[in-house]
Amino acid sequence: MITQPQVTAIPDPDEERRRIQTERLLAYRDDGPLVAALKGRLGPGLPPVPAMLVALATVVVLAVTGTLGKGPILLVPVLVIVALVVPTAPRDHLGRLDWLIPPLLRGTEFLTIILLGLAADTPKWLLFVLLYIVGYHTYDTVYRTRQGIWPPAWVFRAGLGWEVRLLLLGVGAATGLLTPVAAVLTAYLVVLFSVESVVSWVRLDKASAQAQADQDLEQSPEDAAEQATGDADAA
Repeated sequence: MITQPQVTAIPDPDEERRRIQTERLLAYRDDGPLVAALKGRLGPGLPPVPAMLVALATVVVLAVTGTLGKGPILLVPVLVIVALVVPTAPRDHLGRLDWLIPPLLRGTEFLTIILLGLAADTPKWLLFVLLYIVGYHTYDTVYRTRQGIWPPAWVFRAGLGWEVRLLLLGVGAATGLLTPVAAVLTAYLVVLFSVESVVSWVRLDKASAQAQADQDLEQSPEDAAEQATGDADAA
């Protein structure tokens, strides 16, 4: 029986570029389990940039006008951000200005954490450590994707995402328990992000070393001598 050879479809370069760009921007957003649960139920979603700017402007107005005192009012900026930004997740983030979403979202998250912490008299060093570990996670994600390495999806869910982190802190601030909530959240994120990052990079280094060793074993003596000579000349 004669069978026809299978033809492997070659992906369109432009479509592949757009897919990777979308995946990168969505990874930089650092969405968590709440977004993952609601993303498929939000339809086409809201335009990312306008919704993000409205959320940021609302937080700034609440801060400048001195509205953020103590008590349940501290939950308001968090609810506004979640209500406006979560529905932007279904978008493909390929608009002309959609690359602004990750920095705007991270800046809004950091600003909200600072405002909640100051209003609730949370120790500044604790706020600094919390901001640092979230910033480290963001940097690690950016650096990995630029190397063509994608953090596992479970890290974003386990890291709770920007939305669940803000909701936890908002509830803590509204109930007068922000300091213990922030302390537990910070300790959890430090262990999660630091350990996962170190383990992933160690595994990558081992895999690279093994691949290099396998390549050296397959290399002929003549090729090895030629490579060594070339390296010496280059030095």
